[in-house]
Amino acid sequence: MNIVILAAGLGKRMQSALPKVLHPLAGKPLLSHVIDTARSLTPTRLCVIYGHGGEKVPELLGAPDLVFAKQEPQLGTGHAVMQAVPHLDDNMPTLVLYGDVPLTSAASLQRLLDCSGTDKLGILTIALDDPTGYGRILREDGHIVRIVEQKDANAAERAIREINTGIMVVPTAWLKQWLTTLSNDNAQAEYYLTDIVARAVADGVAVVSAQPAAVWETLGVNSKVQLAELERIAQRNTANDLLEQGVTLADPNRIDVRGRLTCGRDVSIDVGCVFEGEVALADGVTIGAHCVISNARIAAGAQIKPFCHIEQAQVGSASIIGPYARLRPGTTLAEGVHIGNFVEVKNSQIAAASKANHLAYIGDATIGSRVNVGAGTITCNYDGANKFRTVIEDDAFIGSDSQLIAPVTVGKGATLGAGTSLSKDAPAGKLTVSRAKQVTIEGWTRPVKVKK
Repeated sequence: MNIVILAAGLGKRMQSALPKVLHPLAGKPLLSHVIDTARSLTPTRLCVIYGHGGEKVPELLGAPDLVFAKQEPQLGTGHAVMQAVPHLDDNMPTLVLYGDVPLTSAASLQRLLDCSGTDKLGILTIALDDPTGYGRILREDGHIVRIVEQKDANAAERAIREINTGIMVVPTAWLKQWLTTLSNDNAQAEYYLTDIVARAVADGVAVVSAQPAAVWETLGVNSKVQLAELERIAQRNTANDLLEQGVTLADPNRIDVRGRLTCGRDVSIDVGCVFEGEVALADGVTIGAHCVISNARIAAGAQIKPFCHIEQAQVGSASIIGPYARLRPGTTLAEGVHIGNFVEVKNSQIAAASKANHLAYIGDATIGSRVNVGAGTITCNYDGANKFRTVIEDDAFIGSDSQLIAPVTVGKGATLGAGTSLSKDAPAGKLTVSRAKQVTIEGWTRPVKVKK
């Protein structure tokens, strides 16, 4: 099977310099959704027609299994498919999809392919309560004979509710022949792909139809309003899938998955959470409200409390994170780690049962097991030009408001007194303190405000 995806439109109503098909839906470009669905049908040839936006489309989405053909100028859907003709194999049918119709399911497309076979022209149609703007399906004795566009339809034709979604499958040899006969003598002065339906009827080629499972599968994007509407549909569909898998969602209307979220058993997600890229939540994970989790793995039984930001990090089993914690790229936490409120961890490894419960920065550090990091502690890992590593060995205790000036090592079981600025290694098992001697100034009085 050949598949052609039409993606050359400007999208003036988007009010953007970005080509319409590159606007994101659920975390990836509209066109990427269509390409991914097309790939699931295992086509022999997959051709994308691009135009507006220059080379941005092939530059961003180019892949070994894709062929790109440029449509310039843009003279209608028939003209767009003409650009794909050199890449189409006559011995198999051609499926035509649209880069701004992102939610069509592979199952609906497969129904269309099955009813069309290799010798029929198949159209994906649907009945709408308000068909305004769509091409109408004209039938005689139940058989499709023609498609008439809204601007060319008379009053009786505009009353028809069955519309053309634009998605069709065509015997390729016939397609190539019919494309050469298209005319732009119509209200928009364009070459309509839909005109091949009348050609098929004239040539005795059967025209059949199939219907999608839901209206939203056929909805396209021509404005930011429509994009927002489809975003909500896509997110609710994802939420429904998660619910069917047994995930507990506090409110399925208040979750955003902008990538792929995989969940184990007994996972619970509170409201307002955003998941980006590849996120995996193992059994028994709970995610508090308003967390943003990107390209991360959360192990079994971990608790992520509200308002946490986790990016390119791994959280060990039974760990407790937050609220208001930030795990930055390169962070790996073992089991039972506690990272509390207003603690930031970057490019660090923290072993089992260690904790930093509040107001700390841990960057470029390797921390052993059962370590306590006191409030206000920071690793001074950057000298303005280079970054250095801090090592804190098992069972160490870091007093509050300490600064560890890397490169430095805190030995096993060592204790740092509160307020210590550590610039040399702290020996194992000993107390290290670095602070000025406390003094009391006798006879000192607090300044008094002078009256003006």
